[in-house]
Amino acid sequence: MSSTESPVALITGTNRGSGKAIAEDLRCRGYRVFSLNRSLAGEDRLGERRCDLADPRQIRNAVGEVLEEAGRLDVCVSNAVDRVLDPIAELDEADWDRLVSINLSAAFHLIKAVLPALRAARGIFVAMGSHAGSRYFEGGAAYSATKAGLKALVETLLLEERRNGVRACLVSPGAIANLDGDESRYKMSTRSVARCVCTIIDSWPRDLVVGEIEVRPAHLAEPPITGIDRLLHV
Repeated sequence: MSSTESPVALITGTNRGSGKAIAEDLRCRGYRVFSLNRSLAGEDRLGERRCDLADPRQIRNAVGEVLEEAGRLDVCVSNAVDRVLDPIAELDEADWDRLVSINLSAAFHLIKAVLPALRAARGIFVAMGSHAGSRYFEGGAAYSATKAGLKALVETLLLEERRNGVRACLVSPGAIANLDGDESRYKMSTRSVARCVCTIIDSWPRDLVVGEIEVRPAHLAEPPITGIDRLLHV
């Protein structure tokens, strides 16, 4: 298969953690990978484009550049995320607005930008959700609200676009060891999460759609727990 015939994947937030692992896994599977990152990691092989996902104009422009270079788009993974874990009484309004922009509104603008190409390729849109979208915890108002909204957005996309050949999937993980050096046995590795996501994209039958899939760490931590650590215990 020539490079121009290879399937193309666009992923947001590949400069570290799960996003980087997903991008690398898809690249190993033969995909031409492009990335949208606010901060570049210097990963030329992952086709990085600088893009502040809080800015709809930058999303449109960056997606346009990728489509012009690649000529097609088969997969889009909305992975980039911001997180602030403050109680509502202490949560800064600017932090709330930023999380809504990056965690939720950016996915909407990304869908709008890539949808014609995904229709043409009969492709798939994958959004990285979270257990926080349905399992709430102290300090998680902004994060949980945006992840809950993302669930509604992806399900609606699936209902509307399946007739146009576009599949949509929400992957809702529990605790992930996203930070360098985190080897907690109570969290999933980024490579494991990436393998799950990329298997759905690349290996599952095309005559079925995974609307939502939930994945959890195999080991359970000991209680008591509060705050975001609640996600270690479901």
